[in-house]
Amino acid sequence: MEIKPLPAAFNEAIPILATIEAAGYEAYFVGGAVRDVILGQPIHDLDIATSAYPEEIKALFHKTVDTGIAHGTVMILDHGQGYEITTFRTESTYTDFRRPDAVVFVRTLAEDLKRRDFTVNALAMTKDGQIIDLFQGLTDLDHKMLRAVGNATERFHEDALRMMRAVRFVAQLNFRLETATKAALKADASLLVQISVERINVEFTKLMLAPAAATGMLQLVVSGLHHYMPGLAQKEVELSAYAKLLAGWQPINLSQAWTALSFELGLTAADAHIFLQQWKHSNDLIQTVKTSLNLLNKLRLGDVTDWDLYTTGPAIETALAVLNMQQLAVPTTTLSNRYAALPIKAKADLAVTGHDLITQLRLRPGPQLGDLLKQLEAAVVGGVVVNELSALLMLARTKLEEKK
Repeated sequence: MEIKPLPAAFNEAIPILATIEAAGYEAYFVGGAVRDVILGQPIHDLDIATSAYPEEIKALFHKTVDTGIAHGTVMILDHGQGYEITTFRTESTYTDFRRPDAVVFVRTLAEDLKRRDFTVNALAMTKDGQIIDLFQGLTDLDHKMLRAVGNATERFHEDALRMMRAVRFVAQLNFRLETATKAALKADASLLVQISVERINVEFTKLMLAPAAATGMLQLVVSGLHHYMPGLAQKEVELSAYAKLLAGWQPINLSQAWTALSFELGLTAADAHIFLQQWKHSNDLIQTVKTSLNLLNKLRLGDVTDWDLYTTGPAIETALAVLNMQQLAVPTTTLSNRYAALPIKAKADLAVTGHDLITQLRLRPGPQLGDLLKQLEAAVVGGVVVNELSALLMLARTKLEEKK
């Protein structure tokens, strides 16, 4: 098979391969980029594999960075672009089911490709667009099949994260798992405990954001992988329900995906905080999910106030997106319009400040001042008073008089 013409991303890298070949070594495009160009999908990172050893690559190019020198990877900086070049390699045993005990550089492409995870990722391409397929990857692409290279059990024992990658690729490519690969996935699911939460998180998030996320989620449940993922053990009913929702709606970012999952799991904001911390998420994401859940859980019980919408703040976008996927009889357009019509969107928008109250009303800093500002903020949001300094000072005086 030959790819003609090559997309621009490959053409820009051809001089790199040509330089390596001119020095007497082999060089090929490998991995996901080759798979995606065959499928006609967008090209992301280009990976280049070569028979040249790292020191030999560094001698050929002026600007290089040792991004993963222990594993044979050198980054070449060329015309503002960075290209990762990795030496053909084979790997030893995997005692910890995560990383090889030793990496050995080799000179043959076949040795390098046979250590890869799935046949559709074990394709190589020359700079002229010729596809090299040693493991029937092209056939599997035609059949929309995800098959492990060689023995699936061996591949999963080498790196247990490959099991998460399997269900992620099912979701990303809308492929089905080959029978032996599926059986090995189910049999070896418990090996996932050997993998860090951070690495699992990356694959699981990609799954939820993938075009065929529903299919991938169901395969994850069928395989039993969820039993070894934080907070998801014994949650097959909830995950299957989430998969059903994903069949008709696709989250577009992390906050939507994780808020929708948390909502489907029936979590409160406090529960979600613990759940997302287990997944090692950032504080910003945790806060967005918690704030969104507060609104969503109130909407489960009925209508919400303008103050509820106000305190949701920017997370309203996430909350309403997730609400759209749920089977709740809540008019999201109305909620969106109500939020847009709020007189202020944050405390910083309030026309009066603590300094104003101190200077104009001779108040002292302290709890009384903070409480008064909170009352004024609520009054503006509730439409009790306009957001103007004179009106707010007048209302402040009234409230202070009421307390005397």
